[in-house]
Amino acid sequence: MNLTERQQKIIEIVKQNEPITGDNIAKTLGLTKSTLRSDLAVLTMTGILDARPKVGYIYSGLDFEPMLQDKLSALSVQDIMQAPVLIKQDTSVQDAVTALFMYDVGTLYISNDQDELVGVLSRKDLLRSTMMGNHSDAPVAVIMTRMPNIFVTYPDVPVLKAAKSISRHQIDSLPVLASRDSKTVVGKISKTVLVNLLIELTDKEQNA
Repeated sequence: MNLTERQQKIIEIVKQNEPITGDNIAKTLGLTKSTLRSDLAVLTMTGILDARPKVGYIYSGLDFEPMLQDKLSALSVQDIMQAPVLIKQDTSVQDAVTALFMYDVGTLYISNDQDELVGVLSRKDLLRSTMMGNHSDAPVAVIMTRMPNIFVTYPDVPVLKAAKSISRHQIDSLPVLASRDSKTVVGKISKTVLVNLLIELTDKEQNA
């Protein structure tokens, strides 16, 4: 699997102007930043570019390895997903904060009595709730993001497609539903999972 012409142009732009923001890369190409999100996600996932908050993109010094991207392309979400942390709608905000730190996750998934996904609660949601002065004993149902305004994925979805979705929507993770006809959460795929996968595959390539 080869890089597209646009992805190769992005690499050259970063090499010549690093560090450079996504906005400036888009401006150089005469495109919008949203148009480039998928390309930038692929380039950072494969380790060619390194994205640094408040700094921009830099060239990692790694050459493109077709075998690495082939391995990524061969993986589906079910191959790397982790167990989700589920709480009920009537869980208090205070207990949700405790769960967030106890399990060291960025997002909690909210289920109903039938164990179906009804909401998502992120660190940002909890921070926003605190700043708005909501009581800590209020149920998470008051502040959670509700279905259908939740981005999800499924076990058979390619890993790269899920990674692009996380990048495009600028979220911490995606809940993995059992199937397209189900609302049962069977796993999650997060930025941390994707980074660890990339490190693992890169180490295997270097030690092969």
